[in-house]
Amino acid sequence: MVAVVRFTTNAYPKEQRREAWRFALQRVSLQLDAAEEGLYGEIIHFRGSLGIDFFRLTGTAQAWTIDFSDQQGSFWLSLLLDGTAHLVSGPERLLLSDGDIVCGRGDSVGRHVFSSDNRTLIVRVPQSLLTSRLKAPLPEVPRRIGTDAGTARVFSGMLRALADAIGEITTDQARPVEMALPEFLLASLLDNAPPKALGGAAGMRAALLERIFQTIEIRLGDPDLNYQQVAAEHGISPRYLQKLFESIEDSFGHYVKVRRLERCRLDLRSPLHVQKSISDILFQWGFNDSASFSRAFREQYGISPREYRKAPVADEEAFAKLHRGRPARRERLAAEVDVEDLSEDDVAPTAPTLDAVPRGDTVRHHHLPVSPRTIHWGFLSRALKPVLHVRSGDFVTIETLTHHANDDPERMVQGDPGAESVYHWDHHHKAVDRRGAGPMDASALGRGPGEGFGVHICTGPIAVQDAMPGDLIEVRILDLKPRPSGNPRFAGKAFGSNAATYWGFHYQDLLTEPKQREVITIYEVEAESGRPASAHAVYSYRWTPQTDPSGHLHPRYDYPGVPVDPATIERNYDVLRNVEIPIRPHFGFIAVAPAYSGLVDSVPPNSFGGNLDNWRTGPGARVFLPVQVPGALLSLGDPHASQGDSELCGTAIECSMTALIQVIRHPAGELRDQLRDLDYPLIETEQEWVIVGFSHPDYLKELGEDAQSEVYKKSSIDAAMRDAFRKARRFLMTTKGLTEDEAISLLSVGVDFGVSQVVNGNWGVHAVIRKALFTG
Repeated sequence: MVAVVRFTTNAYPKEQRREAWRFALQRVSLQLDAAEEGLYGEIIHFRGSLGIDFFRLTGTAQAWTIDFSDQQGSFWLSLLLDGTAHLVSGPERLLLSDGDIVCGRGDSVGRHVFSSDNRTLIVRVPQSLLTSRLKAPLPEVPRRIGTDAGTARVFSGMLRALADAIGEITTDQARPVEMALPEFLLASLLDNAPPKALGGAAGMRAALLERIFQTIEIRLGDPDLNYQQVAAEHGISPRYLQKLFESIEDSFGHYVKVRRLERCRLDLRSPLHVQKSISDILFQWGFNDSASFSRAFREQYGISPREYRKAPVADEEAFAKLHRGRPARRERLAAEVDVEDLSEDDVAPTAPTLDAVPRGDTVRHHHLPVSPRTIHWGFLSRALKPVLHVRSGDFVTIETLTHHANDDPERMVQGDPGAESVYHWDHHHKAVDRRGAGPMDASALGRGPGEGFGVHICTGPIAVQDAMPGDLIEVRILDLKPRPSGNPRFAGKAFGSNAATYWGFHYQDLLTEPKQREVITIYEVEAESGRPASAHAVYSYRWTPQTDPSGHLHPRYDYPGVPVDPATIERNYDVLRNVEIPIRPHFGFIAVAPAYSGLVDSVPPNSFGGNLDNWRTGPGARVFLPVQVPGALLSLGDPHASQGDSELCGTAIECSMTALIQVIRHPAGELRDQLRDLDYPLIETEQEWVIVGFSHPDYLKELGEDAQSEVYKKSSIDAAMRDAFRKARRFLMTTKGLTEDEAISLLSVGVDFGVSQVVNGNWGVHAVIRKALFTG
């Protein structure tokens, strides 16, 4: 399988190519500065297994600027494959010819000006790959590396060969290039660099240290490697070598051990070494015995070598940490997680058939209750069969359940026929087996069918007559009310749950013991006559290991709908006294089906909507979603009684709710005003437009074949803020006719940016544009 994403301006009409190219460059952190008429551009993006991004750009005369400042700590280089260019950095202007390499830190801007047709390879090296190996200061401003001789010549040839094969190369084939790239880069920077370029005496010491690192790297497999040998090879005293390591707060012995462990870790995960035993790998990298290696590996990574090799990796940068979402891709897992896992009753073998919907202009009112036949749990799929067909303008009373109801089944499930039908699970039968987009045999982590890679109970999908890709679907939320408890003991009351869990932003920053704890707080949601609706805490408890009816043990809150045994928890009723939370009922999840061939985890939001978790999607709001598949296939869920911006601990007050919505289709050819050029979810209220930005605007396209695991590793507020800014700027320029300078000024002085959520894998930032700003 290849991890390649392609873009070409030829897919757009001529009058749209410049804007399409500009947005395509923005997605890879390049800013288009100038371009001639008759613009042509192509981008092929390849991401390797170690997280290095390779972009091959082909284009006509133009100018663009590299700016990876939103990807802190990264490093970039560009290789001119064909043509000539000038590099402009501050007052300096350098002429580049075929084969020249320019490199710079992520926060250093490099403007490339091309006077004719050209091809360029851009490489972005992530911080994790640099900090594990490169300790010398990197140039503060972009530098040109001459490639006519020495290491840089070999380096240039290697990169050129990769650029030529970028459309066909696989991640396994590219892995040796990724592993060698930091070494080649440092050696090329250091070759013949003058003391001034290296930063004077301190830079010369750093350069010497880098050469020592290279010597160590070459000899890691030698079990007799010692600092006296290395010092002699570089013509320095052993004591001076020790001082060099002290200057970076390290020691020779510790550095060698960490580098050997890292090499072993990479080999344990590499498909090239799958036939080797752990002993073969550790001896190859200079360790003398298995016991000391295993202890050192566990101390460094928090897991034994054997467990690490067997377990799916969650995060190559921090794989020992708890995480949400599916593990990194394995061939067998990928084969299992697809539409074949849906039952025949669930799957539409082709696009939804809408001909059965009677045509006419009459607006109808539908009722869509919850049942195992009208919900799908934890995933989206374009292959799901619609449970309801509507025409544009139809109203739907739609019931939705929270996936947290079993945090207190007595209050939120028992006595409620709809909730009981969905949540029913005993050792004989599980009403809704699949919960998430993972394998049905729980071969990844052993959690249960679907593995909990996606958690939300989604009501739908609803097919919208005549909806086609390019259209927009508008969901008007007219009313939204908490679902009352069906238990006679709690008649007339409604309840919700807030779970502070391992995926919460707070989890690694707890003050009090026990540090690794998950806490559930049950709220009563009140709507008494004559007073504002509010919620107050009833009790809380710490999550304890729960054994589900199928016999699986859940030490953490890692699978949706596990019934909590009240005998295993200790309730604390002295919680949040004298605190009332005004309720802001809203849908956390509103989505159309993605144009993706497999099952999609419901947790990370994306261009099709999904788990937006923005409290502004409540009564009175209108949510616009770009259609990706015929019929749109609209689903709603994750109802909340209240949530603050950020959803900090992992959840809101998760509360089952019933809504009245109206669904309206906006055809592609009739999009005007704020709906023009809309390829992302937009929230509109009476007073505001809310522009929704994500760390990855379309992670399924951006992150390659492992997108559904990679997205959980790479989210940041910086990236989400950048996306929200870009979308808001585009919104103001497109719909309000502002110049870029006007839009930027207005965004700074009159628009509020806020953190939507930091817990959904693809983090969110929103821009709130008040309509009152525009007096005309």
